[in-house]
Amino acid sequence: MELKKLVKKWFEKWEEGDFHHLPISENFKHTSPFGTINGKKEYIRLVEANKDTFLGYRFEIHDELYDKDRASVRYTAIQGDFNLDVSEWYFVKNNLIEAIVSYYHIGEIRDDRKLSNPQGYE
Repeated sequence: MELKKLVKKWFEKWEEGDFHHLPISENFKHTSPFGTINGKKEYIRLVEANKDTFLGYRFEIHDELYDKDRASVRYTAIQGDFNLDVSEWYFVKNNLIEAIVSYYHIGEIRDDRKLSNPQGYE
């Protein structure tokens, strides 16, 4: 399957709530700010236990980059009034997603990590 179609299928399955049929390998590995989940079974088990958090999103895709066996997508995940801006890398092997590395903000910025505001940034 063409890489772009495979990544689109990933998003379609999520929007449908059909996480049992995600195009991922048995050795799937998902890394995010929360940590790493190893294996398709463990990933599906986590989603099953947290459906209220994982399901019900729609996605606004902002940028997509595709190479031979990897892709990067920047998008906003929207669930009701909650928005999450995400950048992800997808790594593909044998027409399945083998790994995803996700980048997103998961909380408030600590005071000691905030920037000073000489240029008026908000």
